[in-house]
Amino acid sequence: MQADQKTHKPLYYGWYVCAATVFVAFVTTGARSSFGIFIIPLEEEFGWSRFMLSAAVGTGFLINGITQPFVGRLFDRFSGRNVIMAGLVVAGLATASLSLTFSYLYLFFVFGVLLSTAMSGANISNTMALLSKWFRRRRSTVLGINVAGASLGGLVLVPFGMFLLQATSWRVTWLALGLMILLLALPMVYFFIKDDPADMGLQPDGDTEERAKSEASSRQRGPIEVEEWSHSFRSWPMWQISGAYTICGVTTGMISAHFVPYAIGQGFSGTLAATAFGVMMALNVLGGLGAGFLGDRFGRKNLLAGVYALRGIAFILLLVLPGVTGVWIFAILAGFSWIASVPLTSSLTADVYGLRALATISGISFLCHQVGSFVSILAAGLLFDITGSYTVPFAIGGALLFPAALSAFSVKEQKYSARYQQLAPTAAAGD
Repeated sequence: MQADQKTHKPLYYGWYVCAATVFVAFVTTGARSSFGIFIIPLEEEFGWSRFMLSAAVGTGFLINGITQPFVGRLFDRFSGRNVIMAGLVVAGLATASLSLTFSYLYLFFVFGVLLSTAMSGANISNTMALLSKWFRRRRSTVLGINVAGASLGGLVLVPFGMFLLQATSWRVTWLALGLMILLLALPMVYFFIKDDPADMGLQPDGDTEERAKSEASSRQRGPIEVEEWSHSFRSWPMWQISGAYTICGVTTGMISAHFVPYAIGQGFSGTLAATAFGVMMALNVLGGLGAGFLGDRFGRKNLLAGVYALRGIAFILLLVLPGVTGVWIFAILAGFSWIASVPLTSSLTADVYGLRALATISGISFLCHQVGSFVSILAAGLLFDITGSYTVPFAIGGALLFPAALSAFSVKEQKYSARYQQLAPTAAAGD
């Protein structure tokens, strides 16, 4: 009996926190990624051009990026749980109020400014900073699980949104997505998310206090670990990681806003286009989980470079194989490589710069990502209006991914990452 009690340990509470953040990512990212299904209905009802709608979406990405470092600063200094909850309340109300859209300025303000600012509170950058406190050895794996929730949101909610839109109207669909945030995601955060394992008398990874102390004594700080976010800009990895992440934003923003309209232009029905997007999100789950799992066992930066290169190949094949075949091949390759960059980027940043200012630093990298998205979404919409095709913007985005891969590959991970510092004494002893 006593042996059974010793064997069956209670589940580490960090996994409940992880499950809650996965669901938050599922609902919020799924609702935001659904904007593509509204583009054609809004064009038909209001007569707005593709560029006008792209401007609203692109501004949303930009505002989300601009506000993220400031919200991340609040996250680092105060209760991350409260920041996430406040963001969900405003995001849910803003999403539901999009059902009342009556003018372009209303859409631009609610989606481009209000909703996008609120999303900074519940953004995956913040939830990953939160999870980095709860997990150390399994950090990359857990962050991969977290971003898989975002992919699941695209997998389920984009096709669901298209089904609901065709069955009812775009107004009912926006209302339903908003209510999901308020009635499902918000309670999950309230009941399950805690800021720090220390608040519950726990250690990261569920370790005993003795093991935590033993690991702490053998673990060394990274050589460029920082206490203040501004100090990260004094070293090359911040520029290399953020530069590559900017290109990541260029391509993912373009896909998020323009993939469904592009697929429809290639002969897909609205339902089939949304399904193809959903398949891409399903493969995102595997890509995110696989990247997180492999990132804990191998170097982060080499995998990150491979992710960017694979996505670049996907864009090339999309352009040389136009039509249904190209769309499906792109959905498969982009699916494996879209969200996979996120856990690798976040865990590499945490390893190099530490946890004290992680939410702020990650917020700055995310700002770079969103600036890239803003530019690409607007440029793709404008070039489509001019040329009637997405060929030029997709070619530019695909070409930029290869310099991004080189930038990630050139990060000196073993020199700067805290993961490798504790190995130094052993290596010295063996020399």
